[in-house]
Amino acid sequence: MESQITWVKPPKATCGTEAAPQRWTVEAIEALFAVPFMDLMFRAQQVHREHFDANTVQLSTLLSIKTGGCPEDCAYCPQSAKYDTGVDAEKLMPLEDVLQAAQAAKDKGATRFCMGAAWRSPKDHHIEAVGEMVSAVKAMGLETCVTLGMLKDHQAQALKGAGLDYYNHNLDTSPDFYGDIISTRTYQDRLDTLDRVRDAGIKVCCGGIVGLGENETQRAGLIAQLANMDEPPESVPINNLVKVEGTPLADNTDIDPLDFVRTIAVARITMPKSYVRLSAGREQMNESTQALCFLAGANSIFYGDKLLVTNNPQLDRDTQLFEKLGIKRLEN
Repeated sequence: MESQITWVKPPKATCGTEAAPQRWTVEAIEALFAVPFMDLMFRAQQVHREHFDANTVQLSTLLSIKTGGCPEDCAYCPQSAKYDTGVDAEKLMPLEDVLQAAQAAKDKGATRFCMGAAWRSPKDHHIEAVGEMVSAVKAMGLETCVTLGMLKDHQAQALKGAGLDYYNHNLDTSPDFYGDIISTRTYQDRLDTLDRVRDAGIKVCCGGIVGLGENETQRAGLIAQLANMDEPPESVPINNLVKVEGTPLADNTDIDPLDFVRTIAVARITMPKSYVRLSAGREQMNESTQALCFLAGANSIFYGDKLLVTNNPQLDRDTQLFEKLGIKRLEN
């Protein structure tokens, strides 16, 4: 006989409206992490198939349009000016170079083109320049996403006016572990930028990083922050720490691959309508681990040789894996 599986369900929101989203406590999410692995995968697949084609993955390409020299002290980041990682500060890329990269990404099957700049907070003339890039990339038939740091209200509105589809601004980790990783901005600073993005009518891309040294409760705390937003992010990148020599986390202990897969599954269950992106760290994953991540509900990846300044699996490796798994690319 099949064993009876008891699923951990979140308590309902108490704001008095039927349409209110469910709220997930940290304790409920910890209980999900503790579910036997096979049962957790089964539940994640059930949720995934309720909302998505289980054999289709969305492809995004990420380009660093302004590399290095960031004044922040994020302990994982090779672009911080505070660490000696061999990454030099560069100026904003010319528009024509960005468009050339966007066309190459589209030709290789990407449907979303993401542009990242190593700023703490962009100046208005930066927003104007990036807005031109957004408009031109969107005119090519690609979805657009940027990550530029903290935004002011009028800057978010300007990006919306340029046609921006998504703004990426990760929470990185839980509120109580955040101060161990970053001191140059607060957790509330991140939440305020996300509120400005939402208020401007831009979709949110927001996730975090595992393997920073957080414990399981803190990992659950990150998922709770994301899942309990008034509108959960439409796109949720889950990153596995890429250890870079020269950063404070260069010697961190790797997390167990199955713990990473569990994180994907828990993100899928708690944010059933979001695209869950298998992001940084894929270069270090074998095919079996990546396949388990897709089984756990990941349905988006970064596609291309680079993620800002760290390596990403070569295009032919992804193509071969998709063929083995029978995965299709999401079409525009």
